[in-house]
Amino acid sequence: SSNMENDISLKFHQQLFLISENLVTEDVAALKFLCTDLLHLSKLEGVKSAADIFKLLMAQEYLNVEDTFLLAELLYRIKCHSLLEKLGYTKEKVQERLSEKGRISPYRQMLYELSENITSEMLKEITFLLQDHLPKRWMILSALDLLTLLEKQGLLTKDNVKILEDVCTTISPDLLETIDLYKKGKGGVQCSLVRRKGLHWMEFFIPRLDLNTWYLKLWFFSALKMVMFGFCFSKVGGNMSKLNKFIETVSFFFSFLQTMKSYKMDGPHRGFCLIINNVNFNSSQRKGSWKDAEQLERVFTWLGLDVRTYTDLTSGEIINLMETWQRVPDHKDRNCFICCILSHGKSGAIFGTDYRPVSIRVLTSHFTAKQCPQLAAKPKLFFIQACQGDKIQRPVYVDTDGPTPDLSSMQERVFLSESIPEEADFLLGMATVDGYVSFRHMEEGSWYIQALCSKLQLLVPRGEDILSILTQVNEDVARRNSPSGTKKQMPQPAYTLRRKFIFPIPIAPPPS
Repeated sequence: SSNMENDISLKFHQQLFLISENLVTEDVAALKFLCTDLLHLSKLEGVKSAADIFKLLMAQEYLNVEDTFLLAELLYRIKCHSLLEKLGYTKEKVQERLSEKGRISPYRQMLYELSENITSEMLKEITFLLQDHLPKRWMILSALDLLTLLEKQGLLTKDNVKILEDVCTTISPDLLETIDLYKKGKGGVQCSLVRRKGLHWMEFFIPRLDLNTWYLKLWFFSALKMVMFGFCFSKVGGNMSKLNKFIETVSFFFSFLQTMKSYKMDGPHRGFCLIINNVNFNSSQRKGSWKDAEQLERVFTWLGLDVRTYTDLTSGEIINLMETWQRVPDHKDRNCFICCILSHGKSGAIFGTDYRPVSIRVLTSHFTAKQCPQLAAKPKLFFIQACQGDKIQRPVYVDTDGPTPDLSSMQERVFLSESIPEEADFLLGMATVDGYVSFRHMEEGSWYIQALCSKLQLLVPRGEDILSILTQVNEDVARRNSPSGTKKQMPQPAYTLRRKFIFPIPIAPPPS
């Protein structure tokens, strides 16, 4: 019995260690903030890792072998849903039990949600507005730091959020919705009729709904048009000529609203494009990858980017490269940043030439607004040509971008949404969905990269945005077959873009 208890305890601590290893610096900061009401601030200030937080929670008996729900709730709140599996939970299971067992207060949730929506530019403006309230010696590194400081000084409490309302009204009125929902003590969709210039306008406030996503905008305005149609018909007393004239005016108004803003791409320097091309591994060579790298270099140079290619990097060299480019000051004069990685991989990671995995989430997190302020509010695009599993065997004449499957062990799965930071302005284009191999022709290059380059050359001159282009890439790759005719592939993009990303149309013709 004693041995069994020791085994259970060891397994539990191993689970906590694995979870801690998968959490980056920003995740640890978020956990510290969410635990502020549960743990003494003096102890939290000494925290350096997620493991430190877990020890504090165990010491206060919030976390133990029999009850891991608080940790599950914390992982759910910071959107690290893939790590829930290590505790035996799913996102849905946590949601079901939150009302019964949730410990993070609505106040703390509201503050954390606000912090997630405060950009680096907003933070600078808020800090300027509050400069008379902040200590001169204090360095504000993040929105969470600012909120913590306001709480320490007693300017912000669960019963008094006026200081937040004041700055949000000035900086970004949209943020007030989150505060209003907290004050009303309920979520969901709220509707109100507002009288403006003699007309009733229906206003919808939908938390977490990003109307800069084109299909949500289309749905939203289509539904709103239907509401307006019925309303207008009743107002004109059924007179069709008056109704038609009014509908023309309303349609023009909505078509104007549906015209989405695009990211600024008209600067003198478009941006940097990194290409990491891992060809030579210890016991294998990714034949055909040179074709991908050459085509990417030609296409992105044509699109106006400053392309830099790196070949055969180990896992450590890849991390060092990301850290180097994270600190490049010239980003501030560029419109965007693009990184293409061609390598072997597994779920949620790519391999260095030493076959050691590098988490895609760790790679992308180097370029968040906090880690790379020069790229704040600018689009960051990552294109990954690598396997994300081993579910398909190698066909004849077609190589896979993954190591030879190890059937003796189960491969861990990472959801694509977990690989990009929970921050705006990122796009991650994956060659394949999670759990599957991606294919590369040993002479002509990979299906995904060749389709991407082809569609960029075809559709950029037509003014298409990047998401429309990637949809065409999906269709192209999905139509392809391996020589045996039985192997298929489906790429998958994930993004937190707030606007359309449209490359300016080059003057020169496409390179091929």
